[in-house]
Amino acid sequence: MSQGEHSTPASATIELVNDRDAIDAVEDRIVELAEHAGFSKSARFALRLALEEAIINAFKHGHSGLPPDTTITVDYEVGPSRIFVAVEDQGPGFVPDAVPDPTLDENLELPSGRGLVLIRAYMTSVTYNERGNRVELVLERKA
Repeated sequence: MSQGEHSTPASATIELVNDRDAIDAVEDRIVELAEHAGFSKSARFALRLALEEAIINAFKHGHSGLPPDTTITVDYEVGPSRIFVAVEDQGPGFVPDAVPDPTLDENLELPSGRGLVLIRAYMTSVTYNERGNRVELVLERKA
């Protein structure tokens, strides 16, 4: 984990730098907690994919033009029936509905938007703050 962590066994707030090992460690920790909470292998796969997309988008798009050592914040809480993760960058934000749908024929060759589609497909709910620099992901256990 990294400096700035305040945790209980299944929740934490982490300041994360754009470092592959640090990103992997956070993703591994959240997925490990999901496994201990009894989430299925397919749910953990979905969770890891959504986490990866949200974190990489925060650094790649949210922090475009910011100093490379600018941190993002990852908040998470893993319970037996629900996982909550929020990823917040320090950038100006964006309007999620303004990102072209990459599944439409006219957008198939555009390089953006695929990560957002994957996140929405795999999570139970995905919400953004008004500024557009914080995404909140919820994965609920299927009955």
